[in-house]
Amino acid sequence: MIERASNPASRKQLLRLIRQLARGDCGIQRTQGGEIRLLGAEERLYPEAVVSQARSLGLVHLSATRISATAEASAFLRRSLVTGEEAFIEQHGEFAIASAEVEGARQPVRRNLLESPLGVVARLKDRDGKDFLPAEAIDAGERLLSDFTRGQLQPRVTSSWEPRLATRTKGQAGGQAEIADSAMAARIRFSKAVDAMGPELSGVAVDVCCFSKGLETVERERQWPARSAKLMLRTALLVLSRHYAPPQAPNPRKSHHWGTEDYRPEL
Repeated sequence: MIERASNPASRKQLLRLIRQLARGDCGIQRTQGGEIRLLGAEERLYPEAVVSQARSLGLVHLSATRISATAEASAFLRRSLVTGEEAFIEQHGEFAIASAEVEGARQPVRRNLLESPLGVVARLKDRDGKDFLPAEAIDAGERLLSDFTRGQLQPRVTSSWEPRLATRTKGQAGGQAEIADSAMAARIRFSKAVDAMGPELSGVAVDVCCFSKGLETVERERQWPARSAKLMLRTALLVLSRHYAPPQAPNPRKSHHWGTEDYRPEL
């Protein structure tokens, strides 16, 4: 890209120019040394090549006496705040604002829809234009995936060269004894979640959320009718969300009567 092709010194000057113009338009004055002075609350000198680069990138409007930032300048500044892998994610990701439970409290978070296995389904809309999957269904699916990953249930298809952390010596029992307590707890939670959905619904939830299978793949493997997998998935995740957050039972102590609004009991 042109922005990355410029040398660090020129890019620094370019960012400083756009930040200054983001605070308001400025008058300009050309100097004999090939520089342009911005006039206003803050006067700065910029090489004419930097101003020309900003104009060629569509970041500034330049006239004979004034210079101002364009609408593309704000997006340029946002991209300048991230570098490397973060910049790639910002450019190629599709983010949505959602809410998640963090340390026992609901907080707004940014979710990359292209990163989550539920990303494709999360973007589906119903006939009324509303989200096909409610927020609690998406949270339930991601929680299922989290326990699946923490429980180390993903089948290994390649050799592992990681050092063994087990401390078992010869003659001691292996198997579950070598699994960390956190992984074992995740497996128990995952097993309870699958049991809560039942054998009719758990398969599609595990296929999509844990094995990242597409809906068409699920329908083909299970020989289901077209567009039926998303309905089954929605039902499974809603059942799962009620498992994770059971509805509160009504208060049995609450009294009821069938009188009119002006009814008063006689003492």
